[in-house]
Amino acid sequence: MRRKDRAVTREAIRLRGRVQGVGMRPFVFGLAERLGLVGFVRNDAEGVAIEVEGTAVEAFAAALRAEAPPLARIDALERRPLRSRGGDGFVIAPSGEGGRAATSIPADAATCDACLDDLFDPASRFYLYPFVTCTHCGPRFTITRAVPYDRSNTAMDGFALCPECDRAYRDPRDRRFHAEPIACPVCGPRLSHPVAEIVAALSAGRIVAVKGIGGFHLMCDALNEQSVAELRRRKAREAKPFAVMIANAVSLDRFAVPEAAHRDLIATPARPIVLMPLRPNILAPSVAPNLSRVGFLLPYAPLHHLIFHELAGRPQDRAWRNRALSVALVATSANPGGEPLAVEDDDARRRLAGIADLIVTHDRPILVRADDSVMAVAAAKPVFLRRARGFVPDPIDLGADGPCVLGVGAHLKATVTLTRGREAFVSQHIGDLDTVETVRFYHETVAHLSRVLDVTPDLIACDGHSDYGSTRYAEAFDRPLLRVQHHAAHLAAIAAEHQHRGPLLGVALDGHGRGDDGGNWGGEMMIVAGATWRRIGHLRPLALLGGDRAAREPWRMAVAALYALGRLDAVPALFPEIPLAAALAARVVAAPTTTSLGRLFDAASALLGLRTHQDYEGQAAMELEALVTAPRRLEGGFVLTGDTLDFTPLLAALAAPGIDCRAGAELFHGTLIAGLAAWIAGAASRQEMDCVALGGGCLMNCVLADGLAAALQERGLKPLLARAVPCNDGGLSLGQAAMARAWAAGSDS
Repeated sequence: MRRKDRAVTREAIRLRGRVQGVGMRPFVFGLAERLGLVGFVRNDAEGVAIEVEGTAVEAFAAALRAEAPPLARIDALERRPLRSRGGDGFVIAPSGEGGRAATSIPADAATCDACLDDLFDPASRFYLYPFVTCTHCGPRFTITRAVPYDRSNTAMDGFALCPECDRAYRDPRDRRFHAEPIACPVCGPRLSHPVAEIVAALSAGRIVAVKGIGGFHLMCDALNEQSVAELRRRKAREAKPFAVMIANAVSLDRFAVPEAAHRDLIATPARPIVLMPLRPNILAPSVAPNLSRVGFLLPYAPLHHLIFHELAGRPQDRAWRNRALSVALVATSANPGGEPLAVEDDDARRRLAGIADLIVTHDRPILVRADDSVMAVAAAKPVFLRRARGFVPDPIDLGADGPCVLGVGAHLKATVTLTRGREAFVSQHIGDLDTVETVRFYHETVAHLSRVLDVTPDLIACDGHSDYGSTRYAEAFDRPLLRVQHHAAHLAAIAAEHQHRGPLLGVALDGHGRGDDGGNWGGEMMIVAGATWRRIGHLRPLALLGGDRAAREPWRMAVAALYALGRLDAVPALFPEIPLAAALAARVVAAPTTTSLGRLFDAASALLGLRTHQDYEGQAAMELEALVTAPRRLEGGFVLTGDTLDFTPLLAALAAPGIDCRAGAELFHGTLIAGLAAWIAGAASRQEMDCVALGGGCLMNCVLADGLAAALQERGLKPLLARAVPCNDGGLSLGQAAMARAWAAGSDS
């Protein structure tokens, strides 16, 4: 290689992937200077274009991958020889215009250590400036309206650079060279209120709305029960858990009992909310009522760090950043009434006036809403519960080229997916399509994603449920439309992210999805292959007493369980406070049925007397999971009959008089794991398959996910879990898009 480098050669090099807005051009410039090469580098619609000439071109190409900037991801490095023409040096050329975009905008990244040094250095011109950033950190996706990722296409185009920032922006040797959000106190955005006023309000127990990167947070003292309870009252959020922001990673042990995987995940540049075991009796009880896990996150914007700095008493030493602090703040999305996250200042003042005592804004527009991402650790690796800020719009590699497809998702936890080439771009979490505002946000998301990717879909994929808002949206397109069965899409998403080729055995375990027969499914075993799916098993159906109301009132599923056990006579004694229970028990025979595992969780919770009504989706299941220390199997707790898995014996044990809630929760989880594992293993043997996809929202239960994955591995099977997108309905759009691409190709493999 060294011998080859002695000759003068010239090459055109093309970089594709996450290569804009991550410091790639100054890195290339510095590398070329170091190796004595001439030529140029520039951004264009396809990524980064380089021409380089000299005696070290081979070494240069190798270093591009080996030494790339921390936020960069090079998906393709293409090289083409050119005729030598010399030159006087290496330059960064203006961005190329025109052509269809083949790159993507980087995701937002947490403030880097170098910028934190500037933030707290009295000698720095960025001292205590809440918008400090550089090429290695800061907002990206949420401030960008189009590609190429240049300042003129971002929310910073209205801020003229001062001489100092302009010099840094144009100096390829400066860390802020072409850092599009660059600004300082002289020329940049400003807060509406000083940090001292924000902290004074928080310390006095008040509720503060703070404009951040992708929207507003509602914040209060997480150790002050009166403040947290008042936030619940004002937001009309009775019990759903709040996320908690702490000062730094070393403070984590004061509030949680994290594993190594939790520590690694919470400190990544994406800074997600990470669910982990809660240390008891530290946080205010109203932070997460009746739960054993809480979502923690670290500061990711300079303003967050400034707030904790002020709460710590404005320490002057640098060591405070790595000192454990006993302060914690509720940091929950400011979206009252199931509406989208507030992002505009006037809108926030209007919508949050009755919730927040202080509303803190700034004059840098948020162009794209993005909630905090929420993650957990399941089967020893990270999983998404909500994918948004810090990860979107990073693409998922599908392993092969295909047509441009739009997957429109479901009705709850809606996302959309657009494919381009071999990549799938899954949108940020949008929410439930129940309000006009959320539907508007949904439309905005499709338009923005189409614009920044510069694509128009060739075909559309939607859910099979005709009443979903996403389905009606898909039907309005003048494009071929594929309707994908809900649970098949869950499994297809897993196949897509793992690049699994050929038929795949899987189970989809969730609360509800319309089946091929029009029924209520949710505990399904399927074989998915390309654009086709086949149901080969299911859980024993239970009556769905009251239809959709059963999901909000678990006592209805308990009545259904008692009917299946021939024990309707026990209804009045079990639910004396619900007069309607006894009256409706007589109608259970005429009710529709469901195979849903989610509704089985509800039945178990109500039979144990844990929860008869739900204040938020999944509450009964989450509180049941929170009671489990060690799952225990009930011998004879399930029956396998052909393709049907029946947990009626388990339900009978849970309905027995005097059973302890904790013991019942552990029996339920342990028996569930054992029954599912036996059911899956039998099917895998019959189908001669050793790879199994585990999908659907019930896999957000880490006790279930961990236990089932381990049980399958013990049987020699390879479980595949959703890792790149949520296992819940937030991942459906990816599965829909993947099946539509296979459908377009006429493939079933």
